[in-house]
Amino acid sequence: MSALNPLGFSTPRLSLHGGPNVERIVQQRPLRRVLAFLGYSIDDVINDPIVRNKVFGFYKLQRQVDRAMEVTELERWWNR
Repeated sequence: MSALNPLGFSTPRLSLHGGPNVERIVQQRPLRRVLAFLGYSIDDVINDPIVRNKVFGFYKLQRQVDRAMEVTELERWWNR
């Protein structure tokens, strides 16, 4: 009875262990990652042009690295 809420319905629980066909997807937000790395907030980017250019440069670098990693992964997959 402890699993019932006051209305008498049991609360649904999500299993932490998925079956063999469960694929977990992690959303990646590149701009948030760059801002966290540099220690700036979005307000700093809006108000300071120097910070804006710095964040933009790191954002472009991060995109380039991600693309290079994807290309390398595809080449490894195709050229076993």
